[in-house]
Amino acid sequence: MGNTILGANSPTGYDVTNSLRFNGANQYMHRTPSSTGSSLRATFSAWVKFNDTANEHALFGGWDDSGANDDDGYMVFYRAGGGRLVFKGGTDTYLQTNRLFLDTSAWYHIVLSIDSSQNSNNAQRLYVNGVEETSFYARSNLTNLQDLPMNTTAGNGDKILIGADEDTGGVGMYFDGYMADVFWIDNTQYAASNFGEYNDDNVWIPKKGTQIASDLTMGTNGFFLEFQQTGTSANSSGIGADTSGNDLHLTVAALGSNSPALDVPTNNFCTMIPADNMNLSNGNISGATTRTGNWDAVHGSIGVTTGKWYFECRASRTEDNFRVIVGVVGDPENWGIGFNGKGATGDPLSTFSNTYPFYGKGVWLSHWYDEDYNDSSTASTQSNNDIIQIALDMDNYKVWVGINGQFKDNSNNNVSYADVAAGNSATVSIASAAYTGKTFFPAFWLRDDQDQDDNLADINFGGSISFNISSAVADTAGRGRFEYTVPDGYYALCTKNLAAVG
Repeated sequence: MGNTILGANSPTGYDVTNSLRFNGANQYMHRTPSSTGSSLRATFSAWVKFNDTANEHALFGGWDDSGANDDDGYMVFYRAGGGRLVFKGGTDTYLQTNRLFLDTSAWYHIVLSIDSSQNSNNAQRLYVNGVEETSFYARSNLTNLQDLPMNTTAGNGDKILIGADEDTGGVGMYFDGYMADVFWIDNTQYAASNFGEYNDDNVWIPKKGTQIASDLTMGTNGFFLEFQQTGTSANSSGIGADTSGNDLHLTVAALGSNSPALDVPTNNFCTMIPADNMNLSNGNISGATTRTGNWDAVHGSIGVTTGKWYFECRASRTEDNFRVIVGVVGDPENWGIGFNGKGATGDPLSTFSNTYPFYGKGVWLSHWYDEDYNDSSTASTQSNNDIIQIALDMDNYKVWVGINGQFKDNSNNNVSYADVAAGNSATVSIASAAYTGKTFFPAFWLRDDQDQDDNLADINFGGSISFNISSAVADTAGRGRFEYTVPDGYYALCTKNLAAVG
């Protein structure tokens, strides 16, 4: 297959329907048990896609508000900077991996299983993608029959949190990323093989969640989260709905209707790759610069050499001091503006070799560029929250750019959807033979000459949306959610589409 997927899994089999996107700022869910379960044995299982490798953030946490237990706090979290997974209780680090998990484009399956009655290394076991971790940077086993503050009643103030941790200072360490098929199981220590399996290509894939919940003993306080709902109440209609059959629904904090996402371990969607000088948020689909008066750039996690592809970008700030460029780039390590995977330097308008952007400056959508730096001015008025459309035809090396449902040619004339589908009147033709066979990636550049206090752009690849849309249009294959109609024959950048048409 001619397309490049940077670290992404593309499993087949049972399809996970939804994930939940956490913003790393204030979103989480929690539950306080109403009945006592086990304080010795439990299993946490979740599919996870990390967005942030610079800060610590919790996958789950627990807290005893009574302070009666030496292990008042316990959690599994992602170690800042190092990329290690950690299981911690109170001041004790029970597990900290040697292995690093730094791929923000990939889904990981993480299982922590606890049984303090075993009084050995088996008291706490950590699995990633079906493989048990056995090499640790730090390790301190649970003591024999050690009680953890979990699965006990509200009288002790115990609770479990998904996507955050809690201590005497309050809730924090908010998770930044996606989770899917989240299990909390009370009073049984299960292995990863209970939740996933290898397919014929030796790729670790999820088992069907509802079947798992039926086959396993969930326990008094066990729950299963599929994130298929959009409501915010702690019931069967809410995002925190438990679909295990126990009806132990979780309360959500700051999670809204845009939080459930189609980016899942069985269909991994493109996101943006983090860069040093760009603040990415909302699942790496929103961007703001970290510097005043400098251009910063990032590119997408999925690149293509064949096929027809579509994505959108909302330019959320278009005043004179804020500038947004969106388009595609071939060979991003050498795209002419000092981009090395960790940011950009210089003016991107001075050298656009091998780069095909749509440039929005001030209140104008003003320039199309080809590989020879030929400039076609459009003079189209741009307003805040306008949505820029990119249709990339890698079979014929053409790009169409549109705004709010209307595509343009290189003279700013309107182009119909039928013409885009037929390959007529492209905004930019990638004509040079030097680029034949190159891998092209979505990309955007941002510049803030004022204060870097807001997102400047939001990218919609169809898997997760950081802004409100009214139509939720799918692509030709019925995948993704977009604001505007996707041209016939064009597809969202996701692994299922790559496998089918890439």
